Amino acid sequence: MLTFDNYTIRPLEVTDLEPYFALVERNRKRLEDFFTGTVSRTQDLEATKVFLEEIDQKRKDKQYYPFIVTNNTTGDFMAFIDLKNVDWSIPKTEIGCYTDAQYAGKGITTKAMQLFVDHCFEHYGFKKIFLRTHHSNKPAQTIAEKCGFEIEGTIRMDYKTTSGELVDLIYYGRLLKD
Repeated sequence: MLTFDNYTIRPLEVTDLEPYFALVERNRKRLEDFFTGTVSRTQDLEATKVFLEEIDQKRKDKQYYPFIVTNNTTGDFMAFIDLKNVDWSIPKTEIGCYTDAQYAGKGITTKAMQLFVDHCFEHYGFKKIFLRTHHSNKPAQTIAEKCGFEIEGTIRMDYKTTSGELVDLIYYGRLLKD
């Protein structure tokens, strides 16, 4: 568990079913193009429970690590951060994140990511953490750059949105500092 200001970053648990579902539900429209798995797998509480159980097993298998950022005063789930596409042979991982609309644009996610990325290098021993974002997602690009990620390039036709459109993604990477 990591804390900063009035927020806590902690692993997402199966017991977080209702507040996690509520977070996705509040932001479903914003998430639908680039969090297709989350949106499609959380249509109701029962489907969300199955989804959380599956990602919990992936955590146990050391292939996926979901985290939640909570407001310590209200208990609100204000952001989600995950480590996916883990390659232990390098070792590297992709980081993903979304923020509840009511908390977006306040610098909280940037602080959370700075703390969390440093923690991931230390705790998991990753040598590289990367993220991918669409050129239209300026907030994600800003967060990446403020957190020390550098643009590595644009991969053409790298992702299929919910609507089936193939889009280019900007790749950012950050290496473990010696």
